Amino acid sequence: MYVIIVGCGRVGSELAKLLAGEGHNAVIIDKNPASFERLGGTFNGLTVVGNGYDLSLLKQAGIEKADAFCAVTNGDNTNLVSAQVAKNIFNVPKVIARVYDPYRAHIYSALGLDIISGTILFAAMLRDKIIESRFSSYLIETKDLGVIEIEVKNDLVGKTVQQINVRGEFLVVAIRRLEGVFIPFPETVLRGKDTLMAVVKVASLEKIRDKFGL
Repeated sequence: MYVIIVGCGRVGSELAKLLAGEGHNAVIIDKNPASFERLGGTFNGLTVVGNGYDLSLLKQAGIEKADAFCAVTNGDNTNLVSAQVAKNIFNVPKVIARVYDPYRAHIYSALGLDIISGTILFAAMLRDKIIESRFSSYLIETKDLGVIEIEVKNDLVGKTVQQINVRGEFLVVAIRRLEGVFIPFPETVLRGKDTLMAVVKVASLEKIRDKFGL
């Protein structure tokens, strides 16, 4: 993919390095040339100095052939304006903007922009750690589903994944063992000290907790 990133801070630089390391064409834009030092000496993508909403600069960066555009500077206004330029003027297929202000996140999401709010995300993560130590709703962007962790012990040992799944309510999607994490087959047999990671319907959460003694 050809991806343009606006903002070479901690997030932008890490994203650029990840994408370039996977073989994607990564272009990163920042007003401060010194920020590109975060990319290290092995980054093989393109760096461009300037503003992420400058039309001529974006054309220079290759936005007309971009598959995705991410605006992740430390300024909400810059991110939102850049994202709107990419989406509405250049018709980039996938446009994502980081927004700190939760109120703005809801407004711009309603306007059709793909918004990630670190403030909301981090608050949700902290809430889950405090209130629901083994249940997280932030991993899936919906209030209808969440992810739950279950330690395999007692009656669960020796059962298969298919035997414990609950159709439409609970689905084991990964198992963590000493040797690593893997995606199980329906016939995978559970072992003691396995940790199950499952998608659960939030409306059925109490039912699932009762079923597994959580």
